[in-house]
Amino acid sequence: MKRSYYIYSNGQLKRKDNNIQFETVEGEKRTIPIETASDFYIFSEMSLNTKLLDFFSQNGVIIHFFNYYSYYSGSYIPKERYLSGDLLVKQVKHYLDLEKRQYLAQCFVMGAAQHIYRNLRYYNSRHIECTAELNEINDLIKSISLAKDIPTLMGIEGQIRRKYYVLWNLIMLQNMKFEKRIKNPPDNQINTLISFVNSLMYAKTLSEIYKTQLNPTLSYLHKPGNRRYSLSLDISEIFKPILGDRLIFSLINKRQISEKDFDERTELITLKKNASQKIVAEFDKRMEQTIKHNTLKRQVSYQYLIRLECYKLIKHLLDEKEYVPFKMWW
Repeated sequence: MKRSYYIYSNGQLKRKDNNIQFETVEGEKRTIPIETASDFYIFSEMSLNTKLLDFFSQNGVIIHFFNYYSYYSGSYIPKERYLSGDLLVKQVKHYLDLEKRQYLAQCFVMGAAQHIYRNLRYYNSRHIECTAELNEINDLIKSISLAKDIPTLMGIEGQIRRKYYVLWNLIMLQNMKFEKRIKNPPDNQINTLISFVNSLMYAKTLSEIYKTQLNPTLSYLHKPGNRRYSLSLDISEIFKPILGDRLIFSLINKRQISEKDFDERTELITLKKNASQKIVAEFDKRMEQTIKHNTLKRQVSYQYLIRLECYKLIKHLLDEKEYVPFKMWW
């Protein structure tokens, strides 16, 4: 079974016969069979050459790069393996047709909002009281289908998230102050944590899109742009509350991550290397967890749920079955 590899040590990545060899600057060597590799996440200074990139292209292996501060820098994506001119045309048509685009954008916002509501309902039944906020969010969810354009839709999403984030201080069992979401740059420890986990979600979603015939640059909620795989932003919206946010709550409430795991000596608030590694390890475990799929009637991983969402979108674009966003049933 293919898996993700996360590299934090500086060194060199190269092709060795028909395998991948990673050599650290200290000279330690590790051989990785190419058939086991789905994608690589590089959090270090890494040397590689075109011979390796060609080998990755032949085998459909993606590399995601993160900078010194663990912020996502970009991805190397091999040439498309599952080309479909018909699907590409349909993706473009659904973007250009405002009604069709609006429907898909509503679906992505609805998927995210339902899972935000689910998270709050879970904690409302335990240690926080948020009945009023749940009612307000439920009213906003009802207004999603009434939005006439993308800006209005994103405004509704913004209102939902603001009400959601206000409650994080009650959900988290550590005194790590968090008032609102600020991205560029993150202004506190929780915003830094959210940005890092979200970047892992975007990269993982991009890897799953690559395994289908979808073009990752064509999106519906987020505006496509140069050097931007915006479809991964669309699809990951649905999964961030249940995979990303829940991971953050778990890390903090189990005290796996605390104030001491952040470096505030520079203008940026960043994660220390060992904290980043802990988060990545827990993220990978979560992606590998399985549940019994209510339609397929078999165990599937959380990561595979993302690819199934891509397949559902393809069926919608090809007019085979109307797209309905994923919703937790367990």
